[in-house]
Amino acid sequence: MKLVVQVKLLPSSEQAAALEATLRACNRAADHVSRVAYESGTRDRNGLQKLVYADIKAAFGLSAQPAVRVVKKVVDAYSTLAASLKAGRLGRPSSKRCRRAVGSPVGFRPDAAQPFDDRCLSWQLDAQTVSVWTVDGRMRGLRYTGSPDQLRMLAGYRKGESDLVRRAGKWFLIATCEVPDAEVYEPTDWLGVDRGIVNLASTSDGTNYQGRRLGRYRRWQTRKRAELQAKQTRSATRRLARRSRREQRHATHVNHRISKEIVSVAQRTDRGIAIEQLDGIRERVRLRRDQRGTLSSWPFHQLGQHLAYKAKRAGVPFIEVDAAYTSQHCPRCGHTERANRPDRDRFSCRRCGLAGPADHVAGVNVRNRARSAWVFVTAPVPAPA
Repeated sequence: MKLVVQVKLLPSSEQAAALEATLRACNRAADHVSRVAYESGTRDRNGLQKLVYADIKAAFGLSAQPAVRVVKKVVDAYSTLAASLKAGRLGRPSSKRCRRAVGSPVGFRPDAAQPFDDRCLSWQLDAQTVSVWTVDGRMRGLRYTGSPDQLRMLAGYRKGESDLVRRAGKWFLIATCEVPDAEVYEPTDWLGVDRGIVNLASTSDGTNYQGRRLGRYRRWQTRKRAELQAKQTRSATRRLARRSRREQRHATHVNHRISKEIVSVAQRTDRGIAIEQLDGIRERVRLRRDQRGTLSSWPFHQLGQHLAYKAKRAGVPFIEVDAAYTSQHCPRCGHTERANRPDRDRFSCRRCGLAGPADHVAGVNVRNRARSAWVFVTAPVPAPA
């Protein structure tokens, strides 16, 4: 499986200036290549490279391999745009957002990340330095740092490109690592996980990971942002910049902690992990205006991603099941009715009287559906007639 490792670079002021000039030159070249691709309609890498290779080397001061990487970056950007349009992530073709996306060339920020392959960037793992190409020449002995786990993974499994990133005045390298997949065991049972807003995750064992603290933290961050934006001063703008992405980092940390604990419980008890398939929930649900911000910042998708990759890395079976009526279905008698859930927190079956916390019942239903689904997933393929 592919994982990424992020290490922090420790450049001097001269090295930082060279790195910044390199990013800006590469992204100016990418803007030029994007305009040519948009006007000519050329989207394949070889055809586009024939059109722009000589120009971007001469006009932007790029060497041969960085010029090739710039073309590849533009081709990948248009491939991502095409995939988003096909999946409907940009809305209907007639929507303003979709028309704006396809009505102009793809643009690149001056400090957007730039990929480097092993010809442009080499790692000296023992010395904990890198050698990287810049517009001012080859830069050697650029130091980096990271956690012991990151450095071990980098030394053992790094493979492929590395991205040079500048974020909030700091420099990072994001390296791709090919980690071998762990052998998936045959589960003795399943641990159902129901995701929500009030309870970020509820398992079929009855464990709740509440989201009230995260909700309070987000509301506090929203108030602080509003107060700073209302001041409209330079110091308020600087403080807003320092606070940027702080809420996102906090939510990511919470999701990492929850998913790590759930995977460890499943691994310790030889069970698999089952979650609801919640794709397209924003398109299916119509909410009031005051609820839209809560749904948009709800980190359920990221929690599912963390569970999936941590389970795969640990060799824990993982499956997604149909989410329909998991909170209204009685796991004992099978009766499904909206009235089975009189409010958000309680479940009470109108037929057999089974009652309990609604999120716990939903987790049990997810577990039961995983038991049935796993039989079909692992069933042998019938021989052709």
